[in-house]
This record gives sequence, structure tokens and C-alpha cells, in this order.
Amino acid sequence: MGRYIRWQAILALTGIALVLAFLGFLSLSRTTIAVRDQSSRYVEGVVGEPQFINPLLMQYNQVDQDLSALLFNGLVKVDGQGNIEPDLARSWEISPDKRRYIFKLRRDVRWHDGEPFTADDVVFTISLMKDPEFPGMPYLSNLWQAISVGKQDDYTVFFDLLEPFPTFVEFTEIGIVPQHLLSDVPVRDLLNHPFNLRPVGTGAFRLDAVNSEFARLSPNPFYFGPKPQLAGIELRFFPSHKTAVAAYANEQINGLGQIPSSLLPEVQDLTTLNLYTAYLSSYNIIYLNLLEAEDLPFFQEADVRRALLHALDRQTIINQALHGQGLIAKGPILPWSWAYNAQQPPVNYDPTAAIGLLNDAGWLDTDGDGIRDKDGVPLAFTLLSSSDTTKRQVAETARQQWQQVGVAVEIEILDSGLSERLANHDFQAALAEVLLGGDPDPYPLWHATQIEGGQNYAGWDNTDASVQLEIGRSLENRGQRNDYYFAFQQIFANEVPSLVLFHPTYIYGVSQDILGVQLMPLSNPSDRFRTVSDWYILTEETIFRESQFNQTAP
Repeated sequence: MGRYIRWQAILALTGIALVLAFLGFLSLSRTTIAVRDQSSRYVEGVVGEPQFINPLLMQYNQVDQDLSALLFNGLVKVDGQGNIEPDLARSWEISPDKRRYIFKLRRDVRWHDGEPFTADDVVFTISLMKDPEFPGMPYLSNLWQAISVGKQDDYTVFFDLLEPFPTFVEFTEIGIVPQHLLSDVPVRDLLNHPFNLRPVGTGAFRLDAVNSEFARLSPNPFYFGPKPQLAGIELRFFPSHKTAVAAYANEQINGLGQIPSSLLPEVQDLTTLNLYTAYLSSYNIIYLNLLEAEDLPFFQEADVRRALLHALDRQTIINQALHGQGLIAKGPILPWSWAYNAQQPPVNYDPTAAIGLLNDAGWLDTDGDGIRDKDGVPLAFTLLSSSDTTKRQVAETARQQWQQVGVAVEIEILDSGLSERLANHDFQAALAEVLLGGDPDPYPLWHATQIEGGQNYAGWDNTDASVQLEIGRSLENRGQRNDYYFAFQQIFANEVPSLVLFHPTYIYGVSQDILGVQLMPLSNPSDRFRTVSDWYILTEETIFRESQFNQTAP
């Protein structure tokens, strides 16, 4: 009897041990892992609201450019290093005389509405910009009017140039619009067409809804490239950067499209926000209107222009207005470009030199009012600036520094319309930002032919500089082009046609929950979406792994 009880106890203990072992096995088999959440959307706060979500009309508005970057494609795209890659085009070739470019198009592209993309869409898009009544930026019309376009078949287009133009391919980055939706629209009516707020493109995302508060996008099911890993993107519109930052702090959004350096101390306290920084391929500049010789005679004198630059302590401007987030510019070529002349002597901050130049040029404060004058004309002008907080502070600091050398400046603030004022040369001096492409060619910005209808807003007409730019853009070899671009930089430094200030830093904020974000050098803030298809969100899920037991009968 005692032996029986002992065996029962042993069996009971053995059963308990087996149960415990089995429970332990279940515990070990249950694993919590992180997986990519494909049901969540990324919500980003941006300042402003859309007007023309159309790649041909977007140039005046950053929100339009942001949305167009997500919705449209060009024949090519430019990476963060300035290298040109295929996009809607599979490949291209150039004729022996360098005047014909032939693009082979992808055959697997569809518009957001499912219609096929063909060569007709490319020819149609270029024809819009070639039309004399094209309502977009004049420089686009001027560029394409000199270029013929046609198709060889449904998936082959060609461009004929009047003369060799080695940087031409970069200009085919502009987004293509659908012929089947816009062919019946007179070009002059393009600004008022509903397409601008109900766009249809070929990009990785398509527009689902847009109003004055937000734009909601979902992945394009027809997209030919890598499929986005986000369920969607929403751009939420705010009246100011400060209100956008407040919305992030209140967990209403999970990204900030741009963070002005003035708010950097505030956002650094947001522990969940990852900050990404990169130099923009741009420079801030104060354009001097050289066309108004009668009203602004002092701008006609190179020594006065040089004195104005000597009088600016640009590092102090960067420190005060940008919280140190900028790099003093030596001229109109980016310092990381192959065309940059590192040996070019800069025009440094030197108020003593500025005073000497102004005195020698005859601009003196003869009546003791603190303002220099000559022949009854005061050395005074109005500086135009946008209402952006950082820009306003740059303008104000410049005004104060010029005041120290006897130059009187009044600041005019614009809430909108700066681009139009520049294009019409309707200003005396204007603080602006110049965004540059992958190729360093300065022709569109400083050649004499670009004064009317182009981007030579200062109206600088210098024959020697224009010749260097003409030859430089006609050559393919970078070493040969350098010779002419170095010469151009020397002329620019001697003449100081306008005041190139600094290269700004772009600051981008994204929640730590959003992974895969990369920020490479940017030609435009919208380039932050260059890798958006790789962005994702992680979630935790509990997975029970099943195991099989091999049991052997006793």
C-alpha cells in the first residue's frame, strides 16, 4: 500500500513537471516582434496652402512644389549628388552633332486614373510651355520655345536644339501632365482649370482630397516604381511655422515640413522629434536693381556695390537670424560644386574698406544727418523681403549694419507676390533665395539675354560675363567648362552685380516613429520626399510559433 502511494506521488510530481515544462515551452514559443505597419499614414505640417498643384505652374508656391513632387514625374530625375537618372524615360541618346536628344519611354506607366502614359503626353506638355500664352514662369516659356519636340512612336520622343546644350537633359526633369485631361483647355485658361486642385499624375501617390486645411494622398496602385510602405501621406496646412510646431507638440501631426532656424531652440525640446539637416543647393541674395539708373544711380557704381557687401557682417546675420545654420557664400556657385573656384578671394566683412570706397566714390555725409549723398541724391533705397520670420530678421540686420556706414534702408514686407515683383524688376533691392539645379550652369540667372523674361532679376548686362557663360554651357568636358566658370566668378567678384549672402541649411523634423527617412543634399525642399517610398512605421505584434512534437510510444 505504501509503495502504491509513493508511485502515485511520483506520477503526480511528474505530471506537474510536464505541465510546467509545457507552459515554459509556450512561453518561449510566444515571441513579440516589430513589423512594418502598412495601415498608417504620415501627417506632415507645412506652412501655406496649395494654389496650383501642377508642375508647370508650381514655381511660385512651395506647397504646390511639395505636392507635385509626390504626384508627378519627369522624364528624368536628379539625385542628391546632381546625377541624372531615368524616370519616365528608360534611356536616352544624343546625336553626333549634339543637337538631337532621343528618349525611350517606359511602357508600364499609367496615370492615376488608369489611362496609359505615352509620348503624346510628353509632346503635349512641352507644347503648353512653348505656347506664347503660357501663363507660367517666363523662363520656362523662353527655354522651350527654342526647342522642337516630336514623337517617333508611342514610346519614343525627340527634342531638336538650335545648338549643342550639354545640360539640356536636366531640364527634362519637369513633371509631365496628361493630354487626355487637358487637351481641350486653351493655354491662357490653364490657371483657372479644376485640374490644378484635382491633379492626375504618374507619381508614387495620388491625391484623394484637398481643401484649405489638408491634402490627403494614397499610394498609386499603378505606380511603376517601388511601392510606398505607408498607407498614405497627409500634408496639413498651417498659417505659420510656430502653429505647425504647436500642432506637433499636441500630437496632431508627426512631421514638420520645414523648421526655420529661429524655432530651432524650441523644437530641440521635443524629444520625440528627429531632426534632419542638409545644405540647400541655394543661396540667399540681395538683388540690386541695375535697370533703374536714374532713380538708383549709386547701384551703377561697382565700388558702391562692393562697399555694400563689405559693410555686411554675414556671419553675424547667420548667427542671429539663422542660429548659425548657414554658410557664408563666396559667390553664385555652390562651394561643393565641381565648378567652384576655391581660390577666388572673397569680399569679407570690412566696414573700414566700405567707408573708404564710399568716400572715394564721392558719397559723403555732408549735412551730418547720418545719410551719405552725392549731387543731391541720398544713398537710400527700399529693401523688399517676404514676411518669413527668418527673412525679415536678415533684412533688418542688414539694414542696421548699412546704417553704420551711412546708408539708409527702408524695409518693405510682402506676404506674397515676391516672385512676380522680381520677374517684373519691380523693386529697388530685394532679398530672395535662389534654388539651383544639379548642373552649376549660371546662364539662366546672369546672362544678359535673361533680363527680360528670364531670371536675371538684377538686370546685369556684362558682355564678358555673358560670353563666359555661353561658352561654358556649350562644352561637355568639366575641365574645359571650369576655365570659363572660373573666369565668370572672377568677373562677378569684381563687379558685384548683387550681394550673395549665404547658403542656408534646411531643417526637417520627423517623428521617431517614422523610419527610413534620409535627407540628402537638396535642390528644393520638396526633394525631402525623394526616398518617401522607403519610409515606414513599426508596430509590435505578438506571434505564436507552432512546433510539432515527435512522440515515441513506450
